[in-house]
Amino acid sequence: MTMTIDTDLALRAAREVEVEVSIADVEAMRALLKDGARTGNEQPGADGHLDEIVPKPWGLEYRAYVDDFLDVWQLQIGPGHATSMHNHPRKLTYLVCLDGEGVLSTLDGEVEIATGDVVKIAKSAFHSTRNVSAADRLDLIEVEAPRNKYDLLRLQDGYHRQHLGYETGWEIAPSRMRRLPYIPHAQMRPASPCGRYAFEMFAGMDLHYRGLGVAEFFVPLGIEALAYDSVHVLSKYTCPELAPQLDTYYLGVRRAD
Repeated sequence: MTMTIDTDLALRAAREVEVEVSIADVEAMRALLKDGARTGNEQPGADGHLDEIVPKPWGLEYRAYVDDFLDVWQLQIGPGHATSMHNHPRKLTYLVCLDGEGVLSTLDGEVEIATGDVVKIAKSAFHSTRNVSAADRLDLIEVEAPRNKYDLLRLQDGYHRQHLGYETGWEIAPSRMRRLPYIPHAQMRPASPCGRYAFEMFAGMDLHYRGLGVAEFFVPLGIEALAYDSVHVLSKYTCPELAPQLDTYYLGVRRAD
């Protein structure tokens, strides 16, 4: 695990953390596959429950944005709960901490995360996120590239899901996904089901003039994530002075309350 810290103490000591794949990850994945574990493949347009609320034993998650290449989810982890120790063999993952405090565990160590932190997790790197609060929820944004919700292998799990794939249960979301006419095959949810967060589309030129103070985080949209194996999430916490790409659309995430 390597860590890059970009801090503005006058605003908040938020961090950018990078989790790399290790020999331990490769060996663990090899053992799982030898025991018969398999990943799946999402079929866009055929998995309608992914556009609803997906209950989890640790809380819930729902899709905030999706196109043919990029998938953005919001995770709500209850007090004292944790996700499984799992990996995504074929996709790059970013975890963005919206609110709360937690611990990100890998096969090589742990790192504390808090509001404003951004974590880049390499393909095939096992990870688990635990809410360390006894009373408050841990809210995260998860950015996945390429889109494939079934690209999942669970190594360990506190809820007996070690040998199970992605959940098939769902609940109807009160806020619906809406198609975006200016991005091919893209859909976005305007607000979180709980009403705590709002999602808004911004053009890079708009952000250039308005600044990053209009939202907490900005996720760049497009095929660059696949081409360069990187998603440069803009944040008012870690890089408020950074200029956006003028020819890029961004998904803005902000508090609605």
